[in-house]
Amino acid sequence: MARDSLYDEQIAWTGGPKALTVPLVFKVIAIVGATMAVVALAFAVVVAAGLGMPVGGLLLFSMWSATIAVAAWRLPLWFRATARYTVTDKHVIWQRGRLRRTIERDAISYAVIRWNPRVPGVGDLVLERAVPTGALRRTLSITFADVETPDRLWAIVRGLQPSAPLGDGNRALAQRLDDGERVLWTGAPNASRWTSRRILTTATATAVAAAAAQMLVRAVPPIAKVLRQHVLSAATSVVLVGGVALAVLLLVSVACTIGYAAVVRPVLLARKTRYFVTDRRVLIRRGNEELHLDRQRIAYVITAPWRDGGTRRDLFLVLDGPQARAFSPSGAFGGGGDEQRLVPMFAAIEDADTASELLHVSRISISETRQAA
Repeated sequence: MARDSLYDEQIAWTGGPKALTVPLVFKVIAIVGATMAVVALAFAVVVAAGLGMPVGGLLLFSMWSATIAVAAWRLPLWFRATARYTVTDKHVIWQRGRLRRTIERDAISYAVIRWNPRVPGVGDLVLERAVPTGALRRTLSITFADVETPDRLWAIVRGLQPSAPLGDGNRALAQRLDDGERVLWTGAPNASRWTSRRILTTATATAVAAAAAQMLVRAVPPIAKVLRQHVLSAATSVVLVGGVALAVLLLVSVACTIGYAAVVRPVLLARKTRYFVTDRRVLIRRGNEELHLDRQRIAYVITAPWRDGGTRRDLFLVLDGPQARAFSPSGAFGGGGDEQRLVPMFAAIEDADTASELLHVSRISISETRQAA
């Protein structure tokens, strides 16, 4: 059996990306950059043809935007193409050329799997290591991007023989358990919280939409006046109208995207989320994402009531590991959870007490603590 050159450990698994994909954030940057390049080029054509003025600045900005778009669309593929992933007896290793990141297998707190909806059986495996809370509260992570059957790979990292049902992200999570594992409790969130971040994002979307409306209102009268006077050729007039329309469309698209992320997406994510407590693990399924957490990593849990005074509660899992005890990065100390990221917590569940009792760990209730104080 081969051995790793750095740690001199036996290699249990090695591989690389199965299908190269571009992360969503880079796709958005590429689309925005390409749109800005076209708008700047259109305005350059209008200024040069209609006013006869130099347009070097506009052309330079257009070239810069196009470069950003191409880089965002191609660089992630180039960066991922030569990445190699290795699992040894004691470490997981991400390597690209001389770049290398490692985490000890025993120190991994939990894993997040993001299935690729376009490529069956392929997805990202994110291995997270929690570190102490307070000033050092953060997570160290390694991402094995675009690997084949990431749930099978996670079983190998855990030191288990992968079970037969693994490898198909379209199958229900409860049907892809370890051999002999059984579900003890399941639940789902009953609402999505309006966090300060969500409110701020909604306000940002409103401001961008207002800016788009103002831009349209201010642009229409002078453009109509220019078109009525026929000072521009037909082709240049079309370029002018198209450039302004594309700029307004870009702002409207940005406003709609931000608004969707703030208002609609959290609701949809809540409807697609399901929580599981088995006799071995805590599992969360949310659309194409999954979180896998061994129960042995949970030191204790914290339950926090919702402000509406109802029976719904958030259940925060306190993670433990070698030289580390940390709250999940979900705001257990009131930091305002990030609902866009899948983290080890149960949000807005009715029977939080049942779930916490099944975990057989110490429990802390924020409401009871406040009453005692």
